Amino acid sequence: MTTTGNTAPPTSATPTSWSAFEAAEPAFARGLGERFAAFRHHILATVRADGSPRASGIEAIFSLGELWLGGMPGARKSADLIRDPRFALHANPGPGTDMHGGDARVAGRALLVDDPDVRRRFVEDVDPPTPFDLFRVELTEAVRVRVEGEEMVLELWRPDGRGLRVLRRGNDDAPAREEPAVPGAPGAPGAP
Repeated sequence: MTTTGNTAPPTSATPTSWSAFEAAEPAFARGLGERFAAFRHHILATVRADGSPRASGIEAIFSLGELWLGGMPGARKSADLIRDPRFALHANPGPGTDMHGGDARVAGRALLVDDPDVRRRFVEDVDPPTPFDLFRVELTEAVRVRVEGEEMVLELWRPDGRGLRVLRRGNDDAPAREEPAVPGAPGAPGAP
């Protein structure tokens, strides 16, 4: 796959594809994917030329086993990503205040795709409005935060080989405590 641009400094973790994330943590990836799929539009954070943050609305698309971001050619967010691929994507919180499914976000690099075959397959699968810029997401972090009773639960995955981490914190000043992730347990990543 050919990518262009993207001359920013490397991120702290080695980025990985959505499909590799799914293979490493299938239940957690499924839960995050469902959270993003619940709404069409999300909030993208990019880095402006002067280093300040820019927040923009965007559609995140799961297709061909990957997570993609699209933009109109000439859009500021596209220019930001071409210059510096670092991004953070926050899932639409939805209506009301219950944050059903928790607060979900991913971060990493969004690489501009100019490979005609990849773009053709994407168009066949998604049928996006044209013309468009297409970015393939590589993750450095996937996070879900939710409240369980009196505790905040943070689920964190990075492609550092440590696997899924689950941190719990009460509403006091005590430090967060880490617990093992138990796939399929009530409240566990990807569990109902």
